[in-house]
Amino acid sequence: MSDNKAQALAEKDLGNKAYKERQFDTALSHYTKAFSLDNTNITFLTNKAAVYFEQEKYEDCIKVCEEAIERGRELRCDFKMIARALQRIGNAYAKLNKLDDAIKYYGKSLTEHRTPETLQKLRDTEKLKKEQEKAAYYNPELADKAREEGNALFKSGKWPNAVEQYTEAIKRNDKDVRPYSNRAACYLKLMAIHEAEKDADRCIELDPSFPRGYVRKAAVQLVKKEYEEAIETLQLAKEQDKDGKCGREIQQQLMKVYAAMNPMNSGASESQEETLKRASQDPEVQVRNRYFHEWQLYSYTNHITAYPV
Repeated sequence: MSDNKAQALAEKDLGNKAYKERQFDTALSHYTKAFSLDNTNITFLTNKAAVYFEQEKYEDCIKVCEEAIERGRELRCDFKMIARALQRIGNAYAKLNKLDDAIKYYGKSLTEHRTPETLQKLRDTEKLKKEQEKAAYYNPELADKAREEGNALFKSGKWPNAVEQYTEAIKRNDKDVRPYSNRAACYLKLMAIHEAEKDADRCIELDPSFPRGYVRKAAVQLVKKEYEEAIETLQLAKEQDKDGKCGREIQQQLMKVYAAMNPMNSGASESQEETLKRASQDPEVQVRNRYFHEWQLYSYTNHITAYPV
């Protein structure tokens, strides 16, 4: 080992000692001197960049890392050293809240050398970017406007277009259950059952007291021929419908379930009362007979329906 290289390593050790003691200016002086003595070791540069990072001089950190990468390429240095410099650039950009650049450099670092640490930093930064974009897009007023436009499209039978507006409303305010409920209804019209069920479940998760979430869930269960489950779900809807605003809608859905359970006997000219009476006499549904009387009373005392919301 030449005298210069030996002196350079000695300077590096002094720099490391100063760094650990948070004497950053002293550390910078030693790392700079080390590289002047031996410019074939880019570790001196990456260590210098680490000092700038701790001093929150992120632009200087990036500049020194870029110098280290350029010199490392010339010297055909170990790809792990290049990856370390690229990761540090990503760290600096993340601190500057330039998340696109941070993601870019984490990706470059992983191309050189894949490590769990860098991969986690990439995932965390991508997640943070999505959260920031979501927060920037949040606007309840525009969400309500999109939902109302969706309602108009739904009433016109333009269900795919309505889905687009309800999706926009959700992006603007994902805590409002109404666009989920309305979009579920659209998906049911389009026979996109899986998507409808996801939205219905999301309604119930967001607000267990929202009766239409259960109505949408029951509609999905009806299509899937899960009749017993649909009746149970509609019972939950009834329990949550404190003011009776969804009474008629719940009753109509129950009628559909009973009719589906007895397709051979259902007639187009039957009244709602006749359908319920016939269904309640079927042995397959007698276990639910107690619900029948509750629902019949419920349908006569609640005549308000309001969809979409």
